[in-house]
Amino acid sequence: MKSIDERSIDAIRILSADAIQKANSGHPGLPLGAAPMAYTLWSKCMNFNPADPNWFNRDRFILSGGHGSMLLYSLLHLFGFGLTIDDIKNFRQFGSLTPGHPEYGHTVGVEATTGPLGAGMAMAVGMAMAEAHLSSVFNKEGYPIVDHYTYVLGGDGCMMEGTSYEAFSLAGTLGLGKLIVLYDSNDISIEGGTNIAFRENVSQRFQSFGFQTIRVEDGNDINAIQVAIEAAKSDKTRPTLIEIKTKIGAGCPAKEGKASAHGEPLGVENVAALRENLGWEEKESFVVPQDIYENYSNIAKKKAEAEDEWNKLFDAYAKEFPEMKELWDKYFDKDSAKVLYDMDDFWHVSDKPEATRSVSGKILNYAANILPNFFGGAADLAPSTKTYMNGKGDFSAEDRSGSNIHFGVRELAMAAIGNGIALHGGLRPFVSTFFVFSDYLKQMARLSALMKLPLTYVLTHDSIGVGEDGPTHEPIEQLATFRALPNFYAWRPADSVETAAAWYFALNSKDAPSALVLSRQNLPQLEGSSLDALKGAYILEDSDKDTPDGIILASGSEVSLAVEARAALLNEGIDVRVVSVPCMDLFEDQPDEYKESVLPKNVTKRVSVEALSTFGWDRYVGFGGKTIGMTSFGASAPARELFPYFGITTENVINTFKSL
Repeated sequence: MKSIDERSIDAIRILSADAIQKANSGHPGLPLGAAPMAYTLWSKCMNFNPADPNWFNRDRFILSGGHGSMLLYSLLHLFGFGLTIDDIKNFRQFGSLTPGHPEYGHTVGVEATTGPLGAGMAMAVGMAMAEAHLSSVFNKEGYPIVDHYTYVLGGDGCMMEGTSYEAFSLAGTLGLGKLIVLYDSNDISIEGGTNIAFRENVSQRFQSFGFQTIRVEDGNDINAIQVAIEAAKSDKTRPTLIEIKTKIGAGCPAKEGKASAHGEPLGVENVAALRENLGWEEKESFVVPQDIYENYSNIAKKKAEAEDEWNKLFDAYAKEFPEMKELWDKYFDKDSAKVLYDMDDFWHVSDKPEATRSVSGKILNYAANILPNFFGGAADLAPSTKTYMNGKGDFSAEDRSGSNIHFGVRELAMAAIGNGIALHGGLRPFVSTFFVFSDYLKQMARLSALMKLPLTYVLTHDSIGVGEDGPTHEPIEQLATFRALPNFYAWRPADSVETAAAWYFALNSKDAPSALVLSRQNLPQLEGSSLDALKGAYILEDSDKDTPDGIILASGSEVSLAVEARAALLNEGIDVRVVSVPCMDLFEDQPDEYKESVLPKNVTKRVSVEALSTFGWDRYVGFGGKTIGMTSFGASAPARELFPYFGITTENVINTFKSL
């Protein structure tokens, strides 16, 4: 007769198969094959409390192979996280709590939105970095109040993705000993056996990264899996890869070990055969014997004891170290950045032309001295992106207390790691690179928006103003791409005031990421710029007429061209309004009355100017207006030559307006 552990594992398999079959959609292969390792981890090794899913010191678990979501949903249901059997029955249905891939903030117990393979792996690295940094800040002798592990489970696909390569290379460099990777190694991908495209020795690769590597030959041997996890936890200086050999679709006679088990329902007959092969007595779908539910419930009750002990420890810590409790509250206060609004130095206006990347660097350092939980860096470009926090130290294997992260030339992993840091809680992460390289991190920025994470992207060298580096380094279409992202705020400020506004917005955002797109070249300080920038677009200079003769719109470095064009047109008796548009996304959030006051419908003569793709500006200039911008790639030459060559000039703005 099977043990209660074995039957509890079978419950995961059966629930997963039933839900996928009912939906007639899903991926049964991973849940069937990985059920033993997931059950072993959750029941015997991991700290969590279903009664308080957001307990801070819980161990984190990320299912990087998000297509196998029914594995996670089955665990959440069986352990009592509030996911009901009806939720399981509604797998992949509209509005259900069990969508096709796990969604953070939608389903209780889901630590990260995963779907793009490798993303969960890299986000786990970010969580482990956050744990390591926070433990260095807060832990005192006898008071390990930040002390938890990050576990991530994924398969061969995750190991093929470059995201994982980048992230785990950094994890090994940093010696993240509390990061444990469970590798569901079944040698199958969608197209067949992995040897058609993937023949490397994964364990040796991880050893070269600096990981401890452990191999479990039988993915059904829960004792061996538990021993491996405990061995992983005992190595405090190295992250660990546990390669667990499994069979995709395990337990289903007709599908086990076959690529067809990956991404399609087993079929009614095969689900029945699975039940028979496992010795599962319940023939009705979605029925789990009561003693199995009781087993999960008893485990969950024991798990709650860990939080009880931690709460007692934290109470004692707060009494003995009241100053640390005060600091803790500051780290976890999502409104603490509001104090910047009333600080004149934060809004300090430079008295000379200055690149917005340089202005941003000063603002970042000022804010970092007010808000101690800044944690971030650049993809090997901090001297250029001006994102180094002076006096805050470097986060490394030797020093966890440093706040500056050296991501190396790893843009994709950097953004995913930033997501992981934000998901972990307690820190204000930012990441940075040249704007043109944002193409590398776009998928992770999309996940930032989808998860509603207030991660700040500092993206510099924002246009053809990059100059001599040429078209490979001159962004053209990137800003239009970010503006198209839902729940993402892309800023392109024109001067120091607007740059401060962009940072203020980003630091006070609770449910959306922001990108600060900043210039390499010096920009003039604009007399009319103001905190109205916090509305996304505003009247920088207005016409003296009740109805302006027209409107010139611009962002960033081109706002000064619009101002100059207005002055020249005024000398000819043409009185236009200049509207600065630092953030289209935020302007779209404003009430219709405000938008009408800035861009009245009866003023149809409009011109926009921006040294990037014109895509998207038509919503503001309308059919009667014109756009000035880039319709081709840039070129290699000094910026002073490129702007006239491509028509990004005051003269062209004037002539274009006159042509309307």
